[in-house]
Formats: sequence, C-alpha cells, structure tokens
Amino acid sequence: MTAFLVGAGPGDPGLLTVRARDLIARADVILYDLLIGPEILAGARDDAELIFVGKQGGGAQVPQADTNALLVEHARAGREVVRLKGGDPFVFGRGSEEAEVLRDAGVRFEIVPGITAGIAAPAYAGVPVTHRNVAAGVAFVTGHQARDGADLDWDALARFPGTLVFYMGVRALERIAEELTAHGRPADEPVAIVERGTMADQRTTHATLATVAARAIEVGVSAPAVTVVGPVAAIGLQLQWRELRPLHGRRIAVTRARAQSSPLAARLRDLGAEVVEAPAIRTRSLEAELPMLAGHDLLVVSSPNGASELFGALERTGLDARALAGHRVAAMGPGTARALRAHGISADVVPERAVAEGLLEALADVPVASALLLRAREGRDTLPDGLRARGVAVTVVALYETVAEPLEEETTHALAGVDWITFTSASTVRFLAEAAGGLPAGPRLASIGPATSAALREHGREADLEATEHTPDGLVDALVDHG
Repeated sequence: MTAFLVGAGPGDPGLLTVRARDLIARADVILYDLLIGPEILAGARDDAELIFVGKQGGGAQVPQADTNALLVEHARAGREVVRLKGGDPFVFGRGSEEAEVLRDAGVRFEIVPGITAGIAAPAYAGVPVTHRNVAAGVAFVTGHQARDGADLDWDALARFPGTLVFYMGVRALERIAEELTAHGRPADEPVAIVERGTMADQRTTHATLATVAARAIEVGVSAPAVTVVGPVAAIGLQLQWRELRPLHGRRIAVTRARAQSSPLAARLRDLGAEVVEAPAIRTRSLEAELPMLAGHDLLVVSSPNGASELFGALERTGLDARALAGHRVAAMGPGTARALRAHGISADVVPERAVAEGLLEALADVPVASALLLRAREGRDTLPDGLRARGVAVTVVALYETVAEPLEEETTHALAGVDWITFTSASTVRFLAEAAGGLPAGPRLASIGPATSAALREHGREADLEATEHTPDGLVDALVDHG
C-alpha cells in the first residue's frame, strides 16, 4: 500500500511533471484540491475514484482531518492513492503534515514535487523572481499569516535584499504594504499581482507598495493570486508574454468529436484561449467491407475518419497500404491528406478548398472512369452527383456514421458563458442544437466552411465568421484574424 503526495503544478496542464502524469493515469483513488482543473483529472482511469478534498478561503472547506482519514483508509485498503495538490506539496501545501499522518499510520508514501505558483505565476507574467542585477534572493511568505495577525518578522522581511513573494495574500494586501513600508521598504517599490497564474484567464496588475491596496480594489483582484514585491516586479512590464497571445482571455468551445478535438483544442490553448471541450458528436465504425479495388481508377477519401476506417477495413481482410498501389487517390482537404500520409499514402489530388465543390474543381481535368467514394453514412451527395454528371461510374461506401454525443449538464451551462463556439461540420451544428435544446444565444459562432454555415442557417443563426481555409487550422486562423 502506497500513497503518493503529488504536486500538480500551478494549473496549466502542460506544467505537470512526467511522474505526476503517470501516477494520475494509474491511480485507483485521487484526492484532489480545488485548483486541479478538469484537463488534469482527464488523465485518470475511467474507473478511478475521484474525491474532492479542496479548501477555499471564505468558502467551502473539507476539513483536513477528513482528508487525512481518507488517505489512510484507501491506502490501507490496498488501493494506490494519489493526493493531488496544486503547486508543490511541501510549499504551503500541508504535504508534510499529511506525510506525518501516513508515517504514523504505517502507510508507505512518496513525495512527487510540483512547480510552485510562486515561481511559475510570475514567470508566466514575465516577472523573474531573481535577477543578477536587482535581486540575489527570493523569500516565499504565506499571506495567511499576514491576514490572520500571526507573527511575521516584518523588520526582517523589509530588510531582505531580494524579492518577496506572498502566497494567498489577496485579503491582506493593505496590511502587507503598510507593514513593509513602516519597516523601511520604499513606498515606490514595484509590486505585481498575478491572478490565476499560468491559466488561460491569467491577469497581472502592476502597482507600487503605496498604491497596491487601492489598485487591487479598483480592478477587482481576487484569489487565487500571488503578489511579488521588489524591483523585479517592474520587469514584467517589458517581458510579459502570456497575456499578449492573440486569443488570451477568450473562452472558446470545441464541438468536434472527442477523439479529434485534442489538436484543435491544443492549438487554441497555445494561442491563449481557455477551451471548453463540448463534443457534440462521435463517430461509429460500420465495419464495412470494401468492394474490389481493381475496378476503380480513383479512390476518394472524404475525411480523416474515412482514412482511418479505410485502413481498418484493409487490415480486417489481411491487407495493407500496398492494396492501393496503382490507384489515383483523392483526399478531401489537407487534414485528410495528412491522415493518409500517416498510413504511407500520398494523395494525388488535394483541393485548396476542403469541400465537395473544391474537390470537383480539382478533379475537373483528371481522367476518371470509375470512382470509389469512401465517406460517412450521412455525407452530402454533391460529390457523387457531380462525378456522375461527368459520366463517371461512382460507388459510394459508408465506412462510418456520425452520432450524437450527450452533453453533460455542466458542459451545457459552460457553453452559455463562452465567447465563441466552433463548428467543424454540419453534424456538430445539428447534434449540438439537439443536445442543448437549440444553439446558445450569447456566444458568437465560428464555422469551418460553407456546408457548416448552411447548417447554422437551418437552425436560425448566421456564422459570425467562416474560415477561408476549410480546415481546423484555417478555423483557428480565422479566429485570430477576427481579433
């Protein structure tokens, strides 16, 4: 029996250590804190037991004694337990207390350090906590002591020749500033408050010791936040980077199937957006059999899912990419072409516009007598009808179908508060509208292309933007260009 006291870092899932990620993935039980985001918990096993044991200043509290008891209980029952804590377990995280409880109970434990907010949040705001020229050291201080009137050596803190970083000190800002200046710290010394550091909605407020209390009230600073006091705080005005990303502060919903949403969501996050994953669809294989390929001189693959299903169908019959030798292959856009390349096939025809009309144009001068179209069951007939009008014999094989993915109530509620909802197909429009009881009225709607925009109109809405390049990357570029 082992319990792992694991630091999850300050909030950005990308700052999880490899060790933390691996332990989350194999844990039987995870006891997690308030600031552990759903993206981090998504790495847990489907059958893992997730237990919230967080605390919020002035809000709901899970008593520490209850957390201690759960740790011991589950570990003694032979389960692998991860106590998942924001930041680092041993930096104002009560990890040492929990380790002592486990030791006294005879439970084996391990400590997995995490990146602490006192370093990460300032760094994400462009503030170095040390600097060769202005700060040779850094002191980490809990703001709870300053707020609660517990003894702090204010004289020593004021005389400390370096940076002061206060955790959890939002409600004590006035006292912190007063005590430091009263004990000799310059009233004009720079201060930076970083709220929700490393998260998509991070915000930094710059002030001085003389103005920080009033400034925090003026802009509505709230927890969680760290406060940096010292000359380094001003450096953030020159080195800020995260809050300058083009989609910073935007909340954007992704409605693609969960298996396909990760690359799109990752790119949006890299550009600063907070992503709400609301998959409205999922694909289901039809386990279709392929007809004889020899009779067709053109194979058309209509989507990345179609590419995956094509090679699945080949594998079921003991074949592989060699079965496509001698056939001209057309891909419905760059995304489909990439999916084919992953299986060793380079498409011969890839339209600039990833729609049926674009592929028809790209095939205008290509001699074709017989075409095999591999697609979803509910695909449009624009392409096969257009080819038949040119005298081409067309065989359509549905390899998969798109079905609705039920939305959780929490996700439906979150959709109402986003800035944008992205739609990558007509089916995402249709099934989201069904699952949510209509398209949410508040958010703006971003469409990947004409067919998707037409589906929005069928549901009484116009797209607020439509991607010029009808691909997920094109959709992201359109959001960035929209500003």
